[in-house]
Amino acid sequence: MVENIHVKIGHIGINHDLHVDLNIKGHGVTAIFGPSGSGKTSFLSMFAGITRPNTAQIKVMGVEWQNDTEFYAPHKRPLGYVFQEASLFPHLNVMGNLQYAAKRAHSPVDQYFFDQIVDAMGIRDLLKADVGYLSGGERQRVAIARAMMVRPKILLMDEPLSALDQKRKSEILPYLERLKVTAKLPIIYVTHSMDEIARLADDMIVFEDGHAIAHGSVSQVLSRIDLPNVFGDDASVVLEGALGEADPKWDLRVVNFAGGQIWVSFQDGERVRLRIRARDVSLSLTAHDDSSILNILPVIVEDIAVHKEGCFAMVRCRFGDDVILSRITLRSVEKLKLRKKQKVFAQIKSVAILA
Repeated sequence: MVENIHVKIGHIGINHDLHVDLNIKGHGVTAIFGPSGSGKTSFLSMFAGITRPNTAQIKVMGVEWQNDTEFYAPHKRPLGYVFQEASLFPHLNVMGNLQYAAKRAHSPVDQYFFDQIVDAMGIRDLLKADVGYLSGGERQRVAIARAMMVRPKILLMDEPLSALDQKRKSEILPYLERLKVTAKLPIIYVTHSMDEIARLADDMIVFEDGHAIAHGSVSQVLSRIDLPNVFGDDASVVLEGALGEADPKWDLRVVNFAGGQIWVSFQDGERVRLRIRARDVSLSLTAHDDSSILNILPVIVEDIAVHKEGCFAMVRCRFGDDVILSRITLRSVEKLKLRKKQKVFAQIKSVAILA
C-alpha cells in the first residue's frame, strides 16, 4: 500500500490567505494549476517549511513533518525543490553542483543512482562544463538533477519551465517524462501551462484565491464544465488511447478509443495522450462527409453549462468511456436545440489536436 500525503494549511497573510486541506497521492505527478496570486507557490513554500504558516498539519508517507507541536526545518524534510530559476552555484561546475547535493543526501548516493539521474536528464556530456556557459534548458536540467541528488522522498517543482522559451520547453519536456518514470517518487508540479499538465500530470489540483477548488485525476478535473473562469480559452480534455493504423501517405496515424477513432499527426509508440481544446470542437446534428475535418465522432450530450457573461456555453459530450468538451456560442446552442442525452456529432480538426 502506497502512503499518501496529507497537507492541511491555514494562513492569513499580508497579501493573501491560504486555506487548504488536501490528500495527495504518494506516487505520480500531481499538478497544481491556477492563476497568478492564487497561492500555488505559497503552498509549496509552506509545504517545504521555508515559510511557516499560522497553522499546519503535514504528514508525508506516514511521518509527521509538522503539526501543533512538531516542526521539521526545511533541511530535515527529505524533499527536493526545483525553483523557477535554476540558481546553480556559479563557482562550481556541473559535477560540483551535483556532488554538493549528493553530500547532503538523506540516504547514500551510489554510482548506480547517480548515473540513473544523470542519464535521465541527459547531462552526462555537461558534467565538466562551467554552469555559466549552459543554455537555459541545460541549466534547468542540471537543477532538476541536483534536486534529485539529495535522494528526496518527494520532489517539489515550482513552474520549472516558466523562464524558458517555447523551443527550450519543448526540448526539456521529454526529460521530465523520463524522470517521472525513473524517479518513482511523488512529484508536486506547480504550473500555469495546460500543455505541461497534459504531458506530465496524473492528478490535478486547481487553486483560486488561496483555496483548492477542484482536485482529482486530470481527466476528471478538466472535464468539469463549472470552471470556465479558471481555464478560459485553455479549457481542454486529456485523453489516452492506443495507437492504431498509420497513413504514411498523409503522415497521419489513428488513435483508438472505446467510443471511436481520432486521426492525429504521425506518432511513434503504442499509446499516446491527446489534449483537445474545447474551442477546437464544434457540434453538428448530422455527420458531414463533405468537410475538411477528418474527425467526426458520434457523441451524446451529457451536460450543458451556460456562461452568460461570455455569451457561450460549455457542452460536455460522452463517446464510449471518454468525455470531450465543446465551447460554442449560446446562439449555436439555441440553433441546434441542444439538450441532455441528445445524439450529436463532434467535429475536431486533426491539426488542432495536441499530442
